[in-house]
Amino acid sequence: MSHPPTPPTAELRASRLEPARPRPQLVRSSFVELDGTWGFAYDDENVGLAEGWFDGRDLAGAILVPFPPESRASGIGDTGFHPVVWYRREIAEEDLAAAGHGDRRRALLHFGAVDYRARVWVNGIAVGEHVGGHTPFVLDVTDALGRHDSPDVIVVRAEDDPHDLAQPRGKQDWETGAHAIWYHRTTGIWQPVWIESVGEQHVTDLHWTNELAAGTARVDVTLARRTPTRVEVVIAHDGEVLGTAAVDANGLSASLTVPLAGQSNGQAYERLVWRPGSPVLLDAWVTTVVGDRPTDVVASYLGLREVGTAHGAMLLNDRPIVLRSVLSQGYWPTSHLAAPSADALRREAELVLELGFNAVRVHQKIEDDRFLYWADRLGLLVWGEMAATYTFSAQSVQRTVSEWTEAVLRDRSHPCIITWVPLNESWGVQHIAARADQRALAETLYHLTRALDTTRPVISNDGWELGTSDLWTIHDYEADGGVLSRRYDIAESQLRRDLEGIGPAGRRLRLAGTQDSVQPIMVTEFGGVKFAATAPAADSWGYSEASDVDDYVRRVDEIIGAVRSGTRGFRGRPDGLAGWCWTQLTDTMQEQNGLLTEDREPKADLARLRALIAGDET
Repeated sequence: MSHPPTPPTAELRASRLEPARPRPQLVRSSFVELDGTWGFAYDDENVGLAEGWFDGRDLAGAILVPFPPESRASGIGDTGFHPVVWYRREIAEEDLAAAGHGDRRRALLHFGAVDYRARVWVNGIAVGEHVGGHTPFVLDVTDALGRHDSPDVIVVRAEDDPHDLAQPRGKQDWETGAHAIWYHRTTGIWQPVWIESVGEQHVTDLHWTNELAAGTARVDVTLARRTPTRVEVVIAHDGEVLGTAAVDANGLSASLTVPLAGQSNGQAYERLVWRPGSPVLLDAWVTTVVGDRPTDVVASYLGLREVGTAHGAMLLNDRPIVLRSVLSQGYWPTSHLAAPSADALRREAELVLELGFNAVRVHQKIEDDRFLYWADRLGLLVWGEMAATYTFSAQSVQRTVSEWTEAVLRDRSHPCIITWVPLNESWGVQHIAARADQRALAETLYHLTRALDTTRPVISNDGWELGTSDLWTIHDYEADGGVLSRRYDIAESQLRRDLEGIGPAGRRLRLAGTQDSVQPIMVTEFGGVKFAATAPAADSWGYSEASDVDDYVRRVDEIIGAVRSGTRGFRGRPDGLAGWCWTQLTDTMQEQNGLLTEDREPKADLARLRALIAGDET
């Protein structure tokens, strides 16, 4: 007999997780983190497979997971070439008990990210593998557990060839030492590892969308088994149930549309709409029921918001918004691409907002989804970007398409994501203007992204040489504010006409044959002023250099002010700028062009910087 869904009695609110958990939009009440000290060994001669290291034998060294061995935080700090590494960890009975494991339940082993190719064994039994250094994977290890009286043993082999330029690597260096704009590598496990126990029928994935005009939310649920299952969803805000839905599913998926009380009322619906300054998150619970027995309950959250473009403007909830963005490398001096802690990800989002930005472009990195959680909670807009390869081949195409697909599917339910960037500055497609195959990849990535997510604009190749694209974007590191004012001042420039020609970096802005449909125009990299209070290293650099704090503030003010002149009074005027992205948030190794030091300290008074960045727009 059917019945209206109700919130679970043991109420876990996904929108109020502290600390943030991995995979924050699909959480359960019981799980066990496996981070901490693991056995570790380099396999420079690549003999581990032949010698059977996967059998659970002790390894010679130790590492602190989830920090990469190149980082000091791992306890190793070796930045040399080590293309193959091995990990070992025991799972005690109390770990499985804490995860709620028992009869007729499945044990799921999760990896947030392992760079680049991972193979996993439990008690010497191969349980799965994954390719892609930035995206998560999960393995059902149930049948490999309990094979002997001693503790169960996880073994991971990670392969990360530093010379493989067809591998999506972002800004990880392929040379021995970091150089130019590239940084030390991140090998192996670099995001959390955890285990949880679930019923045989359970939710494996879910995806949220909404229609503001209709006052509805929709969830697409993926199930583990083809078993007749009732799927129930409840959506609430601060204890008030806004809507429920239920459906009987016989396959591996179910879609439910939930009418939300009050959202069809045009006088009141904005109370629950997500936006910067008012980042309202709604809690949700999805329950699977087989027969009359609940088999799984997951907590999730969503934000009601829509993103679009029209008349040269970026639209959030159908209203123009000017993006004040900052480029972030997502890199820490002690832990590299891995965050030093869950709290560090929260603090990163807070700092971006405190500086006066309303958006962040995480550059050449698919960021830890715990950062996206805090962006959702705090109201920070995020650009989702792919890590680039550095060569073009059938292999690089396959790898890019595969990993980017996983990234979009993982992150498309986060309300903070405002646009997708599958390619940057023609990296990996260096001859896109002349080669049909490279242009075809850019077009494919654009249309693939739109197929996976119809709810956001896509920038096909950020910076220059854009083909089909929902935004026209420009990279411009001119240091003279007068020159920048003449280019971008909304009263003087002919910016849309200029899109037909060569851009500031000496590359054509748009590829031949592209059509301008009055897409929004943005300057998506500029600034890059170098300043170090202490003497910088000889190889440090920026795009221009300040001599002292006052000179630094003057330069930042002049450059930002000149670009902002393109957005003043902007409400969809064709030659105006719909936003901009400053380079960059923090110093990163030899790049000394951050607003903050690599330890996240402001280079000038934070309030003074905020006044320059936000102006009168906050």
